[in-house]
Amino acid sequence: MSEGTPTRNRQGKSPSGKVQSYGKPSTGGTTVAGVEEVRAGITLANQKAYEAIAGLQQATLILEEAQQALANATQGSGQEEIQHSYGMLAEAVTTITGVQGTINVSILKAEEYSNRL
Repeated sequence: MSEGTPTRNRQGKSPSGKVQSYGKPSTGGTTVAGVEEVRAGITLANQKAYEAIAGLQQATLILEEAQQALANATQGSGQEEIQHSYGMLAEAVTTITGVQGTINVSILKAEEYSNRL
């Protein structure tokens, strides 16, 4: 192993007798984040996830408005295309609700991990 390409964390003593560390940490070259850094990262991720949920809630409201507008515009129409369109809007709302639930579980699991640190 050459002096110019350290692969492990090494310690030596300075002329004053203090222990010094140099070289890469022995974590495979990656830096291990401290507990507070991990918690801060989880908090940021969860904030972004909450923002996504808020956007999905807004999308749900808009889709429900679209359903209502379609129902008002085509009142009494028995056309298959209209029924299909209305049904697809309802399916989109249901899918978004499921996605919101998935995001909520992700947030919960991240918080559980953070609390164990």
